[in-house]
Amino acid sequence: MNRWRRRLSTAPIALLTAIFLVTLAGLFVTPAEQAKAANEIGPAVYVIPVKQTVESGLQSFLERAYKEAEEAKAEHVILVINTLGGKVVNAESIGHFIRENKIPTTAFVEGKAVSAGTYIALNADNIVMQPGSTIGAAAVVDGSGNLIENPKTISFWTSEMAESAGLQGRDKSIAAAMVDPNVTLPLKDKIGRDKLKGEILTLTASEAEKVGYSEHTAASVDEVVKWLGLDGRTQIEVAPSLAENAARWLINPIVMTVLLILGIAGIVIEMLVPGFGAPGIIGLLSFGLYFFGHYVAGFAGMESVVLFVIGIALLIIEVFVPSFGILGILGSASLIAGVVLAANDPMTAFISIVIALVGAIILIAIFVRLNKKRGIWNKFILRDKLTTEQGYLSADVKDSLLGLEGMTITPLRPAGTVLIGDNRIDVVTSGEFVDTNRSVKVIKAEGTWVVVKEIVK
Repeated sequence: MNRWRRRLSTAPIALLTAIFLVTLAGLFVTPAEQAKAANEIGPAVYVIPVKQTVESGLQSFLERAYKEAEEAKAEHVILVINTLGGKVVNAESIGHFIRENKIPTTAFVEGKAVSAGTYIALNADNIVMQPGSTIGAAAVVDGSGNLIENPKTISFWTSEMAESAGLQGRDKSIAAAMVDPNVTLPLKDKIGRDKLKGEILTLTASEAEKVGYSEHTAASVDEVVKWLGLDGRTQIEVAPSLAENAARWLINPIVMTVLLILGIAGIVIEMLVPGFGAPGIIGLLSFGLYFFGHYVAGFAGMESVVLFVIGIALLIIEVFVPSFGILGILGSASLIAGVVLAANDPMTAFISIVIALVGAIILIAIFVRLNKKRGIWNKFILRDKLTTEQGYLSADVKDSLLGLEGMTITPLRPAGTVLIGDNRIDVVTSGEFVDTNRSVKVIKAEGTWVVVKEIVK
């Protein structure tokens, strides 16, 4: 009974774990800079780094940083860009967010603004580049780094880049040349070389300034501030919090799938093989980390956590309350809905769940095989053998008849009755028929079974 009670308690434990991690996220996400900015007297310049892969974690961080800048009534934002790019969908969202924000923004290219990084820079009000930095090479590539040749994809991204460049008065054809290898562009009179077919345009700091893709060249953020005419303003540097850095790692598709595998396998193993404790704890922590990462990244809300907990509860109830699978189906649907709603990309989350289910089934099968004698199925299977060695005896054990001879008083076909001494004994043969008044000998006696054979004279 204690084991059943302990398994029933996993649902509230899961809820408490999720609430604890979400609360912890809130504590970590509020850095000291936010309080400092809120109490700052006079205008300030916010310096925000863009020095990581362009993905959902960066998008969440920038939204949080700009919110702090707005609350502090910052006069200007400087994005320090040094990235090799990332996901187009996130770059597009970030670019639109910067473009529509009311705080003036300057992109300071400190090293490389490649691919998605270029798009982000083009949506800023100004672009300032550090000597030796580059901007461009914004062609769309797949996960392996190979160029995507789909005309629709190229056309879409080219138009997005060109539109962003045009909004700031920059030459749209140059933006197109940074995306489409089929574009040719005469630039020899400006930068000493033309953009040829098959190439993807990349500009150095000096070249970008010559073609109007950079307004200034500066060696540091201080020089950028001076060029903007904001000398004397307080500079507030916003860095990703500990939770944001952790979330960046946790929402990685590979890590996310591993967490789901451990979560599903841990919970199911704890239900099937009670008494360990560790699988249940690992399962709850894995699911907790999954929701923690997505909550910090700004994707998961309490509704996804509630759906997940309801799903776990229904699956546990299904073990005790026969419902012809209805509770199990509802629980599985609720659990999957909670996981999918918490993710940035529902399709990616669904694929991760499918992979996680396969991986979890393998882990569960291995664990169950190694712990056959501890599973709950043992409660429904009689495994004890009532053998003589264990002290169990039949009501009428006839081992003492072994080797004795008697006379058949009925035909043995192959069962019948023989007279041994003064006792009538029910016997069988090994398959042969024996007529009446024939001599037989007991050749085997097992429990109540007595096997005889005719004595041939």
